[in-house]
Amino acid sequence: MSQSLTYLKETERKALEIPEDVTDSVHDILSEVRESGDDAIQEFTRRWDDVERDDLRVGDDEIQAAHDDLTDEEKETIDHTIANVRRFHDEQREHLQSFEKEFQEGVHLGQRIVPIETAGVYVPGGRHPLVAAPAMSIVPAKVAGVDRVVACAPPQPDGSIQSAQLYAMDQAGADDIFVAGGAQAIGGMAYGTDTIPAVDKVAGPGNIFTTEAKRQVYGHVGIDFLAGPTEVLIVADDTVDAGLVATDLLAQAEHDPNSRPVLIDLDEDHANAVVDELHDQLPGLRTEEVARECWDENGEVIVAADRDTAVEAANDYAMEHLQLMVENPRDLVDDLRNYGSLFIGEHSPVVFGDKAVGTNHSLPTLEVSKYSGGIWVGTYLKTLTHQEATREGAAEVAEWAARICELEGTHAHQLSAEARLLDDE
Repeated sequence: MSQSLTYLKETERKALEIPEDVTDSVHDILSEVRESGDDAIQEFTRRWDDVERDDLRVGDDEIQAAHDDLTDEEKETIDHTIANVRRFHDEQREHLQSFEKEFQEGVHLGQRIVPIETAGVYVPGGRHPLVAAPAMSIVPAKVAGVDRVVACAPPQPDGSIQSAQLYAMDQAGADDIFVAGGAQAIGGMAYGTDTIPAVDKVAGPGNIFTTEAKRQVYGHVGIDFLAGPTEVLIVADDTVDAGLVATDLLAQAEHDPNSRPVLIDLDEDHANAVVDELHDQLPGLRTEEVARECWDENGEVIVAADRDTAVEAANDYAMEHLQLMVENPRDLVDDLRNYGSLFIGEHSPVVFGDKAVGTNHSLPTLEVSKYSGGIWVGTYLKTLTHQEATREGAAEVAEWAARICELEGTHAHQLSAEARLLDDE
């Protein structure tokens, strides 16, 4: 494959590697939270956020203040995204079915798809508090039927949650909302405190500390997946305006200096034109500093000899967002299998999935898409199997089960099976 690819700008492929000092720090935070609960979270909030709150819980008055702080147009914008996310995840739920069937005479097997009882979601703050994030993690849980959804978000300097985020958390369906950020929030939801209830599963994006905290609490609770900074890979050709491709690359580059924008182009002249356009557009961005650092450090430009080579490379990169900006993009879809979410055609930018269209933007990065998808309604569901046999059906199964047990040497299992055999008479 490499002989059919030309790297005009190449950077090192990254993996999810957590520095040892972060791992140690998170371990200490989680230990403190597990031992001291609310007191530990309050102390970490004072230390790192410079915020003092009497209560971690967000009360009705704070939620109402967030509602009042937004204009009707702002609330309508958030409500629109929540409604679209709910419609899409409702459809996902409709396509997950329980069943029961008689697979042989007297033997009924089946499955039930049921929600987990409690879920904890983390809503990140950071450089740009993401207003669409609550919809992406809370709505699928409520659609799945989770009884109690607990949400945590870091404080602003005044100790409150950013108004648009808090409004979105409330409207998306959070049952309990708490002011807590970072690894201490993950620990609070995983282990429970006097104020924050323990949950069965923790989900939602975050920085390196929240990601490492999710890794360390996994097993005690479930998690969605581990992810790093955002990524986009655009496959383009000369039928698409170079300036539009550059715009879509920069849309992801502005997230974080560690974000990863990659272009695979089928035409070298077009690839160079995209790069020229990108540099022309950078000075006009209010987020120029971050986007420029990201592009300089992590941007890649690759020329592929043909469409098959481009597809092979896209599958190998296995990136979070995969955008097809080529002629007849649908022709490539069936051969693409490693991505978090796919954006088909020049009129389907990543920003639509991130903010408004209804698919989920909490997606795997760093090649995790080779074995996992992102948050979806199934994140909050369990598939439970069951079996029921009549006396006659059990006798039929028992003979075969006993033979397996004899081969294994599991004698007590064998006796359990043979106890279901019918007498010859």
